[in-house]
Amino acid sequence: MSDKDILFLLPPGFEDNDRREFCPECAEMWGVLHYYPAIKEAVDIRYVGISHPRDPICEVLGEGRWNAPTLILSPTHEELVDAPRANGVAYLGSAREIAKYFAVRFGIAVPRGS
Repeated sequence: MSDKDILFLLPPGFEDNDRREFCPECAEMWGVLHYYPAIKEAVDIRYVGISHPRDPICEVLGEGRWNAPTLILSPTHEELVDAPRANGVAYLGSAREIAKYFAVRFGIAVPRGS
């Protein structure tokens, strides 16, 4: 596994429910990356499709785990937070938890209400 954390996101626009949509939590992550562009360089960002299962995430975490956004923590950084594990891998599965982790790891502001 890489020394970089892996951030799985849905693309900014995709077709679903017979219309173009976006994922609000993924958009929240893009907002954080826009505020703090150095994080974008330090994280491996990978897009996944809207259809289930999302194989790239399942390959790491196992069947039934395909939420996006999901951050796979590098073994180098996994001790920074108390994260759930699947298949022996630490991960965070919500925009708010990922942003709180970025605050610890990169010293950025914490999300309001955390």
